[in-house]
Amino acid sequence: MNNHYQYATFAGGCFWCLQGPFEAQDGVIEVWAGYTGGTTENPTYQQVSQGNTGHREAVQVLFDPGKISYTKLLEIFWLQIDPTDPNGQFADRGSQYKTAIFYHNEEQKRLALESKEMLQNSAVFDKKVVTEIIPATKFYKAEPDHQFYYRKNPLHYQLYKKASGREQFINSTLGKQRKRK
Repeated sequence: MNNHYQYATFAGGCFWCLQGPFEAQDGVIEVWAGYTGGTTENPTYQQVSQGNTGHREAVQVLFDPGKISYTKLLEIFWLQIDPTDPNGQFADRGSQYKTAIFYHNEEQKRLALESKEMLQNSAVFDKKVVTEIIPATKFYKAEPDHQFYYRKNPLHYQLYKKASGREQFINSTLGKQRKRK
């Protein structure tokens, strides 16, 4: 790995829905779906989805900070989630689907806290922003069939994204943010 590259780790509910928005960005080297934040070593999708490992579905982004800033990655993340939901994301309920920003250093922590405060003060949401900002822990890559699911199974992915309520929420939130500008 290039010593200049950095990691960013985000939990935003179903990890299928987070890979694409990050992967599409210039300066993003790689995006992996996986699990983090828990105590079970080498967890499987089945274990994590049952909700008793302490892990959350997440993505880990390897990026070139010379081409894309961590602040930009935070902006992308906030646009993919409902940061006011304390119990999961959309159709996915449980601690394994709760949102979080896992920071890798003090600068990421500072930037994440500032972005969360700015989002809360923006009045885009009527409720409190509850996304946690916590230290990064070991990240376990998900099984191969979960990597880039949106590309491998585009029809199923689009149906899931729409049926879960995520797509409508994102479109509604983007509309609110555009009106405020």
